[in-house]
Amino acid sequence: MIPPPIRQRVVAGRLTAAWVYGCAQEPDRLALLVDASRRISSLRSTRGCTFHEVRLGALDVVSLGGLMVSSPLRTALDIALHVESDRALPVLAALLDRTELGVRLRLLRLAVEASPRVPHKKAALERLAILETAQPP
Repeated sequence: MIPPPIRQRVVAGRLTAAWVYGCAQEPDRLALLVDASRRISSLRSTRGCTFHEVRLGALDVVSLGGLMVSSPLRTALDIALHVESDRALPVLAALLDRTELGVRLRLLRLAVEASPRVPHKKAALERLAILETAQPP
């Protein structure tokens, strides 16, 4: 679904990455992350995709079958921060339930808290608090 000419320049992220991990339904539009150090103006004409310019660290990206995908923790962090609650909560719960992905609620909370000056941080922490009350002790 990602055009071959841009495949090596983008990272599947947010709900698209959650879909790749089997934790979300197929998205209407692919959410693709582009590292802030790269130019994205040439990518804007790609149809069926939304592009998000972000900073990506070495641990934020994994390769799955030749496709670069945000790591499970980075995926959960981005969903907590950037996806509205009604869509984010079931996907976050699914990511947390898939133990093989290694996403833990405490680690996700720490990642949100450590995010410097990001919009929607308070809302993300509120989403995580909802998940904490839903988890068994």
